[in-house]
Amino acid sequence: MGVNLRELVPKTVVRLEDLSGKKIAIDAYNALYQFLAIIRQPDGTPLKDHTGKVTSHLSGLFYRTSNLLELGIKPIYVFDGTPPALKEVEIKRRVEAKEEATIKYEQALAQGKIEEARMYAQATSRLHDYMEDDSKRLLTLMGIPWIQAPSEGEAQAAHLTKRGDADYCASQDYDSLLFGAPMLIRNVTISGRRKLPGKNVYIDVVPEVIKLDDVLKECGITYEQLIDVGILIGTDFNPDGIKGLGPKTALKLIKEHGTLEKALPHIKNAEFPHPPEKIREIFLQPKVSDDYTLKWQEPDVEGIVDFLVGEKDFSEDRVRKAIEKMQEGSRKLAGKTTLEKWFG
Repeated sequence: MGVNLRELVPKTVVRLEDLSGKKIAIDAYNALYQFLAIIRQPDGTPLKDHTGKVTSHLSGLFYRTSNLLELGIKPIYVFDGTPPALKEVEIKRRVEAKEEATIKYEQALAQGKIEEARMYAQATSRLHDYMEDDSKRLLTLMGIPWIQAPSEGEAQAAHLTKRGDADYCASQDYDSLLFGAPMLIRNVTISGRRKLPGKNVYIDVVPEVIKLDDVLKECGITYEQLIDVGILIGTDFNPDGIKGLGPKTALKLIKEHGTLEKALPHIKNAEFPHPPEKIREIFLQPKVSDDYTLKWQEPDVEGIVDFLVGEKDFSEDRVRKAIEKMQEGSRKLAGKTTLEKWFG
């Protein structure tokens, strides 16, 4: 779900081409779920190999990452670890939502409502263990660094950005800002022309950069107050937030009273599944690690072909062309700097 700060944050539209030479820490689970939702057959069926295992996530990961490399962008994928105990309610809600979507998908399919079936199918995506393992294997073959976070992937990605090891933290959710990411970029892994669900309308999805300092300045609050606004709206650790309270009202309350605790007496039916201070602590003191190495390497071309073509039934021609393009992008950027600077 993530915190809904859309109405409050100023955004700057950029082109992927403008990010050449930049390091981007990508929330891996967030990206993989996007690939699983979007890359499907017309009736909603995901791509699969000859054994019946889903490969939509690998298709998205390989071709999108290849595109980024072709443009000279240096991605870092960050995988979730053990979720905080406070996330239990949100995890349960997501499971129930997927089960409900699965029922509706099967009903629509049986009734021949293909467009409707595909819409529901997108909400049924589940990330199985083999999908994460296959994704890490592919990234290693591509020479792309990946990090196993101790807990929330977004927190670890934000940590990389705060340390200067990444220029941007990439996710579709705004939670990265609550974790203190100085620079958040959205739509990196799904940019392009997209059809709106249930409508014969297409839109251009473009990357958006959001600077934490600009958000705080625009809202007239501190970082800690932004977290309090998020808690009032609802986060993954209190998904319902305060019933009937929107982003603008939450911001107004925090600006008027200074802190969440001082604002609560002025809010009717203010209830939380966990003490607000415990939720706040997750954002202020997240579980992150400094034990990682960032090194981009030459891709193992034949290893990639053996895996994607030999095991996962991808088109060899398409795979080899994608590899050639991403190698060409790496060489172009290396020519502007040094080969050692790129592969390092």
